[in-house]
Amino acid sequence: QVQFVESGGGLVQPGGSLRLSCAVSGILFRWFSMDWYRQAPGKQREFVAQVTSAEAVNYADSVKGRFTISRDNAKKTLYLQMNSLNPEDTAVYYCNTFPPRDPWGQGTQVTVSS
Repeated sequence: QVQFVESGGGLVQPGGSLRLSCAVSGILFRWFSMDWYRQAPGKQREFVAQVTSAEAVNYADSVKGRFTISRDNAKKTLYLQMNSLNPEDTAVYYCNTFPPRDPWGQGTQVTVSS
């Protein structure tokens, strides 16, 4: 069974940076396109960024130019470098394959506040 374990979230001031990690097990990681998603309070989960098995990347317009997705196939780990954070980035962040599969991980909370 696939397992996603997200980490690296926290409280950061506006303009700050965080680096999220997602350890993946139970699948042949290098074969899969991997996505980051986020869910803010009272809102639906939304797409944030994608890196394909060929390492092509794609971003939601709201994070383009600020966030960078990457992967380490040897470590079976997905990353999200987040810079120039603003309060609208506050959410629980999740990783998953594309298309997504159950069960989702617990996510990691990112709070941007002064």
